[in-house]
Amino acid sequence: MNKGSLVSEIAKRTDLAPTEVAAVVDSVLDVVRERVARGERVILSGFGTFERVRRNPRTGRNPHTREAVKIPARTVPSFRPGTRFRETVAAKRRRPPARRPARRAARR
Repeated sequence: MNKGSLVSEIAKRTDLAPTEVAAVVDSVLDVVRERVARGERVILSGFGTFERVRRNPRTGRNPHTREAVKIPARTVPSFRPGTRFRETVAAKRRRPPARRPARRAARR
């Protein structure tokens, strides 16, 4: 699902115009982005928590040359799903994959 299909789905559920819904979705995303960039934690109860996390510097390896490469410290956004979100996702399991027929023994 992309932002356009999210806007369409919300418009259907709320009977609002898609342009109004798009403005609200954009505003919500802007607020979350701005607050996390400032270092604030954004908690959406039942959905999850957005926050800024500092990653320490470390040494990595160039996969082609195997040479050690210094990776500097950086700050990245992080999302932790809330309990209700995790439970909803866990409850919506897909059907198990089809079973393969048993292999026959090789003939001699």
